[in-house]
Amino acid sequence: MGKRSKRKQRIRPLALGIFRRGDRILLARGYDRSSGETFYRPIGGKIEFGEPGGQAVAREVMEELGAEVTNIAYLGALESIFVYEGRPGHEIVLIFTGCLADESLNRDDAILIGKDGDEALYEASWQRLDAFRSEASPPLYPTGLLQLIDASV
Repeated sequence: MGKRSKRKQRIRPLALGIFRRGDRILLARGYDRSSGETFYRPIGGKIEFGEPGGQAVAREVMEELGAEVTNIAYLGALESIFVYEGRPGHEIVLIFTGCLADESLNRDDAILIGKDGDEALYEASWQRLDAFRSEASPPLYPTGLLQLIDASV
């Protein structure tokens, strides 16, 4: 009887960018088919081996949106333990602030489509922070992000 291959669970290092204009931040909308939950998360992604977190944010935004990021600064770190699409996940998330260099992306009505090649990954838009402060609000991930943003002001 052969061994069944089991995918080893690992902690994933992420870097996310907080792009803020007054009371609004740029967020990608996500959907978990398993739970039926719609949620929001800042743009960013996996940190590659040997890559500083701020550079990972700039790279991910360039790869997915074709947009340049300026004024990148470290804000803090969060640990995220969660279930998504029915699978457990564990991430250490470095949070950075920054600005989008292209002013046309900074309009309230801008809808940005994050892509991997021809595949659409997410839709991002400018959301009011207050939209995430009530119990009826959609979740803002990673957990603790709103408190980290509030503490930085």
